[in-house]
Amino acid sequence: MSFRPLHDRVVVKRVAEEEKTKGGIIIPDTAKEKPMEGEIVAVGPGARDEKGTLVPLDVKVGDRILFGKWSGTEVKLDGVDLLIMKESDIMGILEAPAKAAKKAA
Repeated sequence: MSFRPLHDRVVVKRVAEEEKTKGGIIIPDTAKEKPMEGEIVAVGPGARDEKGTLVPLDVKVGDRILFGKWSGTEVKLDGVDLLIMKESDIMGILEAPAKAAKKAA
């Protein structure tokens, strides 16, 4: 099944959390919190401003994002747990560190 969000909504797949802490302690399922990090799976076309002009979204498919703990609506499509949320629920995009910029300095 294909799903296309409308307006300024995005579909997010949560990124799995680590099973162990940095110190090597295994975290049981009952003590885990749902991750607040995810990957954009689909995006809507954008919202319309007061003049009716389409304003595209700042995020794109494949972006890794951070979102609020209670953001979005949980859905299950084709057996996969996903979140549908508005772009305004997204706190930011996670970007890979620029290793080349550090070496050049």
